[in-house]
Amino acid sequence: MSNKSNTVSDNPLKWHAYKSDKALAHFESRAEGLSVIEAEKRLAEIGQNHIETSQRSGPLVRLARQFNNILIYILIAAAIGTAFLEHWVDTFVILAVVLINASIGFVQEGKAEQALDAIRNMLSPQAVVLRNGQRQTIPAEQLVPGDIVLLQAGDKVPADLRLLDTRSLRIEEAVLTGESVPVEKRIDPVATSASLGDRLSMAYSGTLVSFGRGRGVVVATGAQTEIGRISAMLSKVEMITTPLLRQTAEFGRILSIIIIFLSALIFAFGYWVRDYAAAEMFLAAVSLAVSTIPEGLPAIMTITLAIGVQKMARRNAIIRRLPAVETLGAVTTICSDKTGTLTCNEMTVQALVTADHQYQVSGVGYAPQGAIEIDGKMRDLDQLDPALVMGLKGVLLCNDSWLVEKEGDWQVSGDPTEGALLAAAIKAGLDPKIETGLCPRTDLIPFESDHKFMATLHHDHQGQGYIFIKGAPERVLTMCQHQATAAGEQPIDADFWHQSMERLADSGQRVLAIAVKKVPGTQMELGFDDVKAGAVLLNLFGIIDPPREEAIKAVAECHQAGIRVKMITGDHAATAKAIGLQLGIGDGKTAITGHDIEQMDDTALQKAVTDVDIFARTSPEHKLRLVAALQAQGHVTAMTGDGVNDAPALKRADVGIAMGKKGTEASKEASEMVLADDNFASIARAVKEGRTVYNNIRKSILHMLPTNAGQSLTIIFAILLAHQLPLTPVQVLWVNMVTSVTLAMALAFEPTEPGVMRRHPRRPDMPLLSGLMLWRIPFVALLLWAGTFGHFVYMDMLGVMDDYARTVAINTLVAGQLFYLFNLRYIDQHVFSVDGLFGSKAMWIAVAVLIVIQLAFTYAPLMNTLFGTTPIALEDWGRILVFGLLVFLLVELEKWVRRRYFISV
Repeated sequence: MSNKSNTVSDNPLKWHAYKSDKALAHFESRAEGLSVIEAEKRLAEIGQNHIETSQRSGPLVRLARQFNNILIYILIAAAIGTAFLEHWVDTFVILAVVLINASIGFVQEGKAEQALDAIRNMLSPQAVVLRNGQRQTIPAEQLVPGDIVLLQAGDKVPADLRLLDTRSLRIEEAVLTGESVPVEKRIDPVATSASLGDRLSMAYSGTLVSFGRGRGVVVATGAQTEIGRISAMLSKVEMITTPLLRQTAEFGRILSIIIIFLSALIFAFGYWVRDYAAAEMFLAAVSLAVSTIPEGLPAIMTITLAIGVQKMARRNAIIRRLPAVETLGAVTTICSDKTGTLTCNEMTVQALVTADHQYQVSGVGYAPQGAIEIDGKMRDLDQLDPALVMGLKGVLLCNDSWLVEKEGDWQVSGDPTEGALLAAAIKAGLDPKIETGLCPRTDLIPFESDHKFMATLHHDHQGQGYIFIKGAPERVLTMCQHQATAAGEQPIDADFWHQSMERLADSGQRVLAIAVKKVPGTQMELGFDDVKAGAVLLNLFGIIDPPREEAIKAVAECHQAGIRVKMITGDHAATAKAIGLQLGIGDGKTAITGHDIEQMDDTALQKAVTDVDIFARTSPEHKLRLVAALQAQGHVTAMTGDGVNDAPALKRADVGIAMGKKGTEASKEASEMVLADDNFASIARAVKEGRTVYNNIRKSILHMLPTNAGQSLTIIFAILLAHQLPLTPVQVLWVNMVTSVTLAMALAFEPTEPGVMRRHPRRPDMPLLSGLMLWRIPFVALLLWAGTFGHFVYMDMLGVMDDYARTVAINTLVAGQLFYLFNLRYIDQHVFSVDGLFGSKAMWIAVAVLIVIQLAFTYAPLMNTLFGTTPIALEDWGRILVFGLLVFLLVELEKWVRRRYFISV
């Protein structure tokens, strides 16, 4: 047994192609099951039927990882610098910022590690097996290869099984394949190359038996199961860092080089050229470093992202990992699962074909809300073809399911296809209770995959007997010699019905037929001989899992925003192409299947994902390869999904998006975002908010960096000119950590700029500082330096004390920051409007707060002692405010010149 089990482990995917007796022989099993002794021996040899979790990092290692960031290094260097200066309050403030950022990362990483646990919880807790020929219930963890497992409706399949016997067995496999309809199982082998959804001779661990009974031999347990392989893939998938984090890391590296170079250069210049003492120049170099480091930037980025999280939550998009907020704004491609994401995951009758007419059915899902229409006009029950009315009564009576309403949500109890037929009959105006009362059931032939139909015998109160036959149209047609028409019964036109079936199938719809046969009222039993011939074909039903109306609009909005939407589904290619065409995805003609993907190398696949938007019959490996291929092409990729089969691709994608209502816990834990309403339209709204967040972060950087650069220039020129430092290190920290953060925080609350969803996504490789920012930052920095240093020199020429001159200089710098804040309401456009100047409540609150704390900084005795400031005169404020207004006007003039004479960047 041990050698054979190793063979299974090496190739666990071929059991669908083996005959069932070969599977039994391979595992040395038999129809009555293993003996208890043999099962215990195999359990000790192979191990329990559960998925092992990978070794995880301890909490201390996870915490240490949060400090491995260049910006964190810079902040720690700033803390060390202030400690050298013995400014302990400033040291503690900077360290607090470091710890806050590390704590956020620590918590988020801990949540990410729960994905494998979610997959483990999908396994069945119990199994019904045959041991020593006796039926018994055991913990599913004790299953071993060779065990004979019994399945019935409602069971969760406890291991991968090669089916030995089926009785109308249908299994819901959406969590693995994404297919919306329960799969009808049979015992015949299928092709070795069959995709996961086409392996009809297998039952997979974690899937749900929706109807019928079955028996199978265990061929894989634990990590060797299909769900175990997905778990292994998930544990190996590397999470991709976000564009913002990549850009911030690159910015941090460049900034650190500049800081080290400038500080060393100034130290050398002052020590060897100006003959300053080494200790004095060391403090000056530290002051320069502190002035250059944007200590408040990590805090502002975190706050801006957190505000975006709150806004998205109000729009049903729950963000699980903070950086994903901004990444959404950079998305260039959305790979969407079909079932339950773009579609309702509820079967719906959309077309009704009689011999005389083709009708459409409005409304989606199981909610009996909608109508029967022809050429766009609603038809009441008495306006429909008699054949259609009889057909709708037939599918209502020849039906073992029913619809239930729970808190406004209509659900089917039973088979989804039968639920769709019930909803269609109710939309036409039929009442199930009344119809079953008028024509109660007497006998039935239940649906079996072997004969592909269900038949029921009914009697009305006038003594007439009816047999209704519902099933696969090609099977029902063989029982019918006539068809119902407006002129009465006529010989059947087989060509017409075959053409109608093909037309419905080409549009991605599943086709069912309904027929009726009148029998004497004395007939009380129903057998197969009664339905061999003599039936009258009534009509065909076209059934599909339809696209969400709001998803159609959302896809169009994504296209307008320059975002390409691709459908990746486990469903059949014809269905995927038809649904894609309705959604505006693909051309309705081209689709690539999982089999095609397996024949492609990585280069060919990268070309294919560029040209094609529909991918069908895909496995978890295929989805993972598709996401990787898009990322290799430079795309920032979002992946939506709801099944455990989607989890590896969700984790690999730049933004994984899981469904909140119908999604598995595995998909949620592997994702950065969860849609609380399972609505694809929420993704478009989240992208819009993500773009807003990035714009606001950009505005904050455009505000903070000129301030830092202005301070650095002030210190550099003071040393070059052998002048007193206009700002002390502690005063620099005050500006960086208090005034800059106060004003920049207001920008985090900025609303979405007009036309944000008519812009193309920014390039993923675009650096944090580029284009406009590379010009605007030095331009404003020079303005702030000129005002701050010039005002300090002017006050020094008046002969005032250094503390007085520095207080004036600091307030000049802050005034320039304050007026420049209004310029940033619109980065490119002018702000000379009511909305531009007064449209942000948060901005005016920030201005008021800044004025209060800056007055305290200037006049409060305690602040004078801590920061070396002193009260200043009223005329000094006049010059300070004039300078602030001048900064505002000059930046607006710069915008005008650039708009008029240069291309906006």
